[in-house]
This record gives sequence, C-alpha cells and structure tokens, in this order.
Amino acid sequence: MNLPNTTRRTGLRGPLAAAIGAALASAWLWTTPALATPPDANVDSSGMDSTAEPDTTIKAETDNQWTGTWGRSTLLGDIYGLRSALAKYGVTFGLTETSELLGNVTGGINKGFTYDGLTTATVQVDTNKAFGLPGGTFNASALQVHGRNLSAANLDSLQTASGIEADTGTRLWELWYQQQFLDNHLDVKVGQQSLDQEFMVSTNANLFVNTMFGWAAVPSYDMPAGGPAYPLSALGVRFRAEPTNNLTVLAGVFDGNPAGTSVGDPQVADAHGTNFNLHNGALYIAELQYSVNQAAMGALDDGKSHGLPGTYKLGVWYNDEKFADLRYGTDGLPLVSPNSNGQAILHPGDYSIYAVADQMIWRPDPDGVRNLNVFARLMGAPGDRNELSFSANLGLVLKAPFEQRDNDSAGIALGYVKVGHALVGSDEDAAAINGGYSPVRNSETFVEATYQYQVNQWWQIQPDIQYVFNPGAGIVNSNEPSEKIKNELVIGVRTNITF
Repeated sequence: MNLPNTTRRTGLRGPLAAAIGAALASAWLWTTPALATPPDANVDSSGMDSTAEPDTTIKAETDNQWTGTWGRSTLLGDIYGLRSALAKYGVTFGLTETSELLGNVTGGINKGFTYDGLTTATVQVDTNKAFGLPGGTFNASALQVHGRNLSAANLDSLQTASGIEADTGTRLWELWYQQQFLDNHLDVKVGQQSLDQEFMVSTNANLFVNTMFGWAAVPSYDMPAGGPAYPLSALGVRFRAEPTNNLTVLAGVFDGNPAGTSVGDPQVADAHGTNFNLHNGALYIAELQYSVNQAAMGALDDGKSHGLPGTYKLGVWYNDEKFADLRYGTDGLPLVSPNSNGQAILHPGDYSIYAVADQMIWRPDPDGVRNLNVFARLMGAPGDRNELSFSANLGLVLKAPFEQRDNDSAGIALGYVKVGHALVGSDEDAAAINGGYSPVRNSETFVEATYQYQVNQWWQIQPDIQYVFNPGAGIVNSNEPSEKIKNELVIGVRTNITF
C-alpha cells in the first residue's frame, strides 16, 4: 500500500524568510547610489558608444509586416514595431507554442492517440534600460495547457511520455527578480521559481520528449507535490556564484511543498499558480557545476582551446518535513496487515544526491557544427520513505547529422527507475497476506529515439518514438486485473513555434 507523505505544518518563516530578507537587503544596498556601479557615461542604454558620429547616409525604409516571414527569427517578427518599442525600455516579450500528437500502438491500458499542447508567455524587464538599475532582471511567465494527456489516459507508466503533460488550464508559472553583483560573478534570484530551469539540468537531454529527461523521476515522485517544477513553482531564494572560470555554485532554499498540501492533485490545489505558499517546511538544494574547454561566463570563445567541451554537476537536496515509511507502522506491523494500526512510522526529512554529465565526444571539424555528445544523470534517495529510490538517464545526441542540416539534432536515450525497497516489501507483504496473485513492483525502463528538424528559425518539427519495458514497474492493468500492463510502443510528433 502506497501511503502519501505526511505534512508537518511548522511553516517556512524561519529559513526562507531569513533568506528572502537577506537577498532583498543585498539588492537594496547594491542599488543605493554609494554602492551601485554607474554605467559608462559614453555608453547609451543599447550598449553603443554615444560619442560616435552617426552615419547620415543611412535611410530608414518601411517594410510590410509580413514581408520575409519565412526568414524571421520569430513568426510575428516585430509585431508592427511593438517589440522594438518595448526594447527601448528594456522589455522583451516571448510567446511559444508546443503541440504534440502522441499515441501508443501496442500495450498500455488503452490504445490510441491524444493531442496536447502548451502555450508559454514570458515577459522580462532589464532594469538598467527600464529605470537605470544596473544588473537587474524581472521575469514573469504564464502557462496555458490544453489537450489530453496520453500517459494518464493510455499508458499508466511511471516515466510519462511527454514533458508538457499537465492538468489543462491557465496558470502563473514564474515570478522573480534577479540581481547581479561583482561583474556577473554573483547573482541572487528571489520569488516564485521553477527549479527545473536551473537545477539537475542536462542540456543534451533537453532534446527529448519524455518527461524524465527534464525534471527527473526521483524528485518527481519523491518531493511533495512533485517538487517546484513545471507546471508548479515555489517561493524561494536562489544564489549563484562563479568563483573561477570553470566552477559555478548554485544554492537555494524554497518552500517544501509548492501545492501547500499532500492531499489530492497538487495542480488542482494550486490551480492558478498563485498560492505563494510558505507553510510547509523548507527545501534546500545545492549544486556544483564544473566545465571543461569552455569560455568563461559572458566571455567570447578565444578559439585557443581545441578540446571537447563538457559540463559535470554534483548536487544534493534536502526537505525538512516528515515523511511516512512506506512499509511499517508505529506498531511494527506491515501497513497492509489487517492488524496494523495504520499509522506509518515518520522519518525526519528526505534527501537525494545526484550527478549530471554532458560531454562532447566527437567533432570532426573544430570549426564545424557537427558533433556527437553523451549525457548521463544519476539520482538516488532513501528507499524506506520514497516511491523511487533510483533513477537514471543516458543518451547520445548528434548535432548537424546531415549535410545542409546544421540546425537539426538526432538522439537516442534511455530512462530507468527503481522502486524503493519499502514499497517492494509492502507488495511482498500484500502477496503473502492475500495468498493469491498480487504483483510486486520492481523497475521500469524506456528507450526513446527522436529527430528535431529545424524548418526555419521559428519552427521545429520533431518525430519521436518510445518503447516502455515493464510499464508502471509491474503494476496490474486496470482494465485487465489479472494481467500486468504490457510493454508499450509510443509514436508521435511534436512541433515548436516561436511567435
């Protein structure tokens, strides 16, 4: 029997409030005239030298809004001058649409195809251009999810087929302010944040469609409400420091449960992304990032290094709530026993250690774009209080796979998850008590192959195929209670449009 994590409502006012206060105080000190770094008097808000003489021979020409649509970087271009007008004040606006048609043609709990889509709108403000505050960025983003989720409707797999699957609706996603210090060697971000944008990220894994190549399986299943990651986020403070050109340190403290509850669907509990919860303990996270054969942040590649670039990350997270044991009660009996008091042992805190590697392993021409990359991500967590005790992602990504296709990418990768030993033991207890057929969960593996075709700068088309072994780690088919879910073959296509 899989018991939900219990929630200790001691609040987050101590660690998180202190961190937010420290971050805001730092930002205030940075922006006072005595401490702020003044912009160069000869450089205007666009970064150009204002002492240079203008070229009076250049004549402005008007152009039809839809001229050259195919060659633009975005579908809507300048939107009749709106983007360029906003840019003068440091405001940028982004709008993207990701749509998918995915279906399982064999196995699963149902066969068939579903459509799902995600619209993301983002507004950012450069505070230096907006009102003379150097080094500041304000960000607000919102999501609109539509369609139907294939995994819930047809698969019932642990590693869900698409990274955009979520409850339908419109919600606030992120709302934060970031301030840079020390020539961009230190910055602080305060506000509503989604950790999958910075922590545990493999840049090569982002090519793939399956959810677990984004926010990994261990935090998805082991953190309360799935953790502060798409489509949820949480209030917190994130610090980034670059002590050397090769080393970056990320650390943060966030609310421990973005939904504010461990009962029911967390996306329903925070249906609009505006709970701004601070009452569920704290989530601490830290990550070391080491890069090789790469230019320093903000610097141009000097062309002197001919080594193959790579990035290696080591991280840990800790949640200070209390977490229920998944096998034994306080009376020492299995929770599935009819004699159990039903009160699970509570463990103080939960944690995970993880490692991520992205490494280029082949580049035939140092000046060319074709290259082959390998990535790996491993995560472990205690097996007594967590549904999953281990997850792994491995894969290869080939960029510019064909002549004249410099912006395409092809990849093959796999995902693996292992069920925690307490949950396995609970299944074994149930089998012994029932004396009949009762499945014992163990692990689930899938393989994905994909090709991202860059039609033009604003449009991508991506055919995709996935095969899932032992879906649900061996659970029974809800439509065929006497059988486990059969292996699944998922095929489909994703398209991305940047407006």
